[in-house]
Amino acid sequence: MKINGAEVSEDQIDEWVAEAEVGYDVEMLRKGGRKPVGDGPGRVVPVRLDATLLAQLDGRAEHDHQSRSEIIRAAIRAYMA
Repeated sequence: MKINGAEVSEDQIDEWVAEAEVGYDVEMLRKGGRKPVGDGPGRVVPVRLDATLLAQLDGRAEHDHQSRSEIIRAAIRAYMA
């Protein structure tokens, strides 16, 4: 059996089964997911960018060690202020 292209052994499956049978800390599991980016749940808003603007965005994101989304949110906040 493979998961994400990697072979999974019967021993690994047995370990996962034993772990599941013991049970999981539900509170720990709930702490996953994305961290909030504002005052409520985020929504995905598709935006079309031409190749030049996208390259500029990627360059700025790499330079600032931020994601595209962080750069876009900062730009919108600055514009709205």
